[in-house]
Amino acid sequence: MKNQTRRKFLSSTALMATSLPTATLAGTPPTKPLIHHVFFWLKNPSSKDDLAKLIAGLQTLKKIETIRAIHIGIPAKTEPRPVVDSSYSVSEVLFLDDLAGQKTYQDHPIHKKFVADCSPLWEKILVYDSVDV
Repeated sequence: MKNQTRRKFLSSTALMATSLPTATLAGTPPTKPLIHHVFFWLKNPSSKDDLAKLIAGLQTLKKIETIRAIHIGIPAKTEPRPVVDSSYSVSEVLFLDDLAGQKTYQDHPIHKKFVADCSPLWEKILVYDSVDV
């Protein structure tokens, strides 16, 4: 610390500290956002009622506090290509802060009620969970 004033030292260490992720300062790895993408295939894909019930059930998930954003959709009528699978009935994409938020979502009473009420409607689901790289 030769020729360094206390003020310069404190300001340089404060700058370094603010550029680090907060979780690293606490001794734990930083958290990464988690994307939870689910595809649903209805047992009766031609049933408008079943489709409406599933979408209404998915809408209830918005009330879960760890969900930052939600997208509920049906297959887009894009140009058919070998890499596109549009065989599903409905999809949902949830944006969560981290793995802990996803765990809260999975265990939440609203999610459990959704599964209990709507699982008889689907014949298959696929889930893709991903985190930022």
